[in-house]
Amino acid sequence: MFDPREKIALFIDGANLYATSRALGFDIDYRRLLSSFQKRGYLLRAYYYTALVEDQEYSSIRPLIDWLDYNGFKVVTKPAKEFTDSTGRRKIKGNMDIELTVDALELADVVDHYVIFSGDGDFRTLVEALQRRGRKVSIVSTMASQPPMISDDLRRQADHFIDLMTLKSDVGRDPSERSVRRPEPAEVDEDEY
Repeated sequence: MFDPREKIALFIDGANLYATSRALGFDIDYRRLLSSFQKRGYLLRAYYYTALVEDQEYSSIRPLIDWLDYNGFKVVTKPAKEFTDSTGRRKIKGNMDIELTVDALELADVVDHYVIFSGDGDFRTLVEALQRRGRKVSIVSTMASQPPMISDDLRRQADHFIDLMTLKSDVGRDPSERSVRRPEPAEVDEDEY
């Protein structure tokens, strides 16, 4: 699936990966994730996308963002939108699909193999566009949760589907090992898969 001569780029939909790993009962160790993909080819870039609630005094995701930024990830953020739904519940909306798509397309001339960490069906069109440019695309999500965290259309479009559960021993850690300095991102309400 991976050729050691390939230039690889990781595109991580932060909220989606967080929800997927939580559904599988483990946390992502981002240092191990980077190391795991550095062994599979030439890791050109690793992007991490997330929306941030700007007006909070303390954001639980800020330490993770800072750590990623200093440890080999290109972090892409934007302010999340906060609103109250029809039932009166406070919701946060922060969709990073466009930012991820634009960055991926801009690198189409230099990346051989894209690894997209998301099960969001909106990325099917991106995968198809990259494939038309002769690029290989692997999608990392899961079928092991109920319901599955990946859209069927996205899984079928990808060149390779990697179930996150199969990467657990390489990139995971038990939630009880969670470091106080590197908390996981807060869930952001996004479109359905």
